[in-house]
Amino acid sequence: MLITHDTRCALDTVVDLVNTVPEHEAAADGLPDVAALKNFVRMHEISDVGVLSEFDLSAVRKIRGRFAGIFAHPDARSAAGMINDLVAAAGTTPRLTDHDGYDWHVHYFAPGASVADHLAADCGMALAFFVVAGEQERLRRCEAPDCRRAFVDLSRNRSRRYCDSRTCGNRLHVAAYRARRKEAAG
Repeated sequence: MLITHDTRCALDTVVDLVNTVPEHEAAADGLPDVAALKNFVRMHEISDVGVLSEFDLSAVRKIRGRFAGIFAHPDARSAAGMINDLVAAAGTTPRLTDHDGYDWHVHYFAPGASVADHLAADCGMALAFFVVAGEQERLRRCEAPDCRRAFVDLSRNRSRRYCDSRTCGNRLHVAAYRARRKEAAG
């Protein structure tokens, strides 16, 4: 599957956005305030964003929950419906642009759109490409029992199971190794 630079950036953004959702009630929100939203926008180099407010924070949190729902639905039909709703509500206006040193690419958000509409349009379209390509199962949650972080499996054979093989994957492999050693020592 060919993934363009701007699609990859949108995928990274939506995964990071979904992973700001608190994993349980006692966990801290990854977007606790407008300053955190500003940092998120800066880190992901989201262009054409004006002054951010509490209204923007609330709107981004709302679409974040909707994106999380897409990662939770394994079937393409329900994911497609959710993506269609997100993109339609954002009032998409596809347009070619070359800014900030990047070659030509497509922005799906309307000029002057809110940051929430910007994210819904660009990230929603990036996820739509996966559904269209029949690759929706690549939108996954980590299989580690104590981690449910979202990720996009871009491995050649669709075999990635953990959000990060150095942390979650390695931790589970070490635990399995120790269990085998303990059983063998029995």
